[in-house]
Amino acid sequence: MFLASVVVVAAVWALAVVLLLALGRRTQARELATLIPNLVLLFKGLLQDPRVSRRNKTWLWFAVAWLVSPIDLIPEFIPFLGPLDDAVVAALVLRHVLRTTDRSVLTVHWRGDPATLDVITRSRSDRSERTPS
Repeated sequence: MFLASVVVVAAVWALAVVLLLALGRRTQARELATLIPNLVLLFKGLLQDPRVSRRNKTWLWFAVAWLVSPIDLIPEFIPFLGPLDDAVVAALVLRHVLRTTDRSVLTVHWRGDPATLDVITRSRSDRSERTPS
């Protein structure tokens, strides 16, 4: 079942990259094509970094265990919805870890375009700028 969800996610990911290329958005296609590998490398680096809190490392290990576990809230055989619980857990853990980890630590482990890391972490810094007066 895990393999099936990986194949579905990879197919949707590849389709989105091809669609962006077809629309002439080469930069966005390149960013999307490298996003998942860069996130995997970021998670791996954060797990090995002594500056990352134990709590965040625990969340990262939880996400890894959730993703490889054959037990899911939504069965994998349901098209498109099957991998949804995995994606939601990964996104929530990513959001928490990015918000609570020092930017300099994230920068050290990010292998992609710095502008992409800015986009991913933007919600953390923009929130204070968007507060109503």
